[in-house]
Amino acid sequence: MIICDPRNPRAQELWASLASHLPPDWSPSDELTVVVGGDGFLLETVAQHGLRRTYLGLNAGHLGFLLNDVASAVPAAAEAILQGSFTAHTFPLIEARMELASGAVAVTRAINDVYLERMTSQTARLQISIGGHVAVDQLVADGMIVATALGSTAYSFSAGGTPLHPSLRAVQVTPICPHLPRLTPFVLPPDAQVEVTVLHARWRPVRAVADGRGTDDVQRVQLKLSDDTVQLAYLEHHDFTRQMLRKIVHP
Repeated sequence: MIICDPRNPRAQELWASLASHLPPDWSPSDELTVVVGGDGFLLETVAQHGLRRTYLGLNAGHLGFLLNDVASAVPAAAEAILQGSFTAHTFPLIEARMELASGAVAVTRAINDVYLERMTSQTARLQISIGGHVAVDQLVADGMIVATALGSTAYSFSAGGTPLHPSLRAVQVTPICPHLPRLTPFVLPPDAQVEVTVLHARWRPVRAVADGRGTDDVQRVQLKLSDDTVQLAYLEHHDFTRQMLRKIVHP
C-alpha cells in the first residue's frame, strides 16, 4: 500500500519522482505501507490503518524525525525500496485510559505523546500521581505531556523536555508552561504508571490529545507504556543518533 498526503504538494512531487525510478507495476508487499508526507501524516496513517503493518515513511514535511530523508538521493532510495533494503524497528506506544465528564471511559494509544491541555483561558489544575503516590498535589499550568522516547523530540522537546534516544524504553513527563510549582521535565522507567486528575474540571476543563487526536472534558487519565508496539522501517545507513544530533540537538 502506498499512501501519499493529498494536502502536501511536496509529497506528491516526491512520490512522482520516486515512482519514475520504479517498475510501472510495482507495489509494496502486503505487510508494508509506504507513507509519503510529514511526521503528522505518518501518525494519522498509523491511527487509521492500525498496528499490524510496517510503515516506511518518506519525508516530505519539515522536521521528518520519524521518516526517511530521500529527496536528495531519489534513485538510490527507489532502488533500496525495490530491493527491500530496509530494517523494521519496534517502538512502544503510550496508552491512555481516560475517564470523561460524561462518565464514559475511553482508551487510546499514541506513538509520540499524549498531552493534556486547558480548554479555556484559565490555567489547568492537575494532580499527578506516579505508581500510586501523589507526586504533585496541584500543578498550575497550561497542561502536561507524557511522551515515549521516540516522541520526546516532538512537542515535549518544544516545551523544554530533553530529547531521548529513540531506542530507549522510557516515559517522559513534561509540564507545559508551569506556573506553580516550577516543575521541570523528568523521565520515568518503562514500567511507570502516571495518573493525572483534573482538579476543578467543571470550570477549568481539560482535553487530552493523543498524536493529534483530541478528547474533550477528561476528568482523570491513566498513562503507561502499552503492550502494543508499532513497526517503523528505515532504509540502510539510517542512524538514529546522527538523525537526532542533526535535526534536534544541532539543527
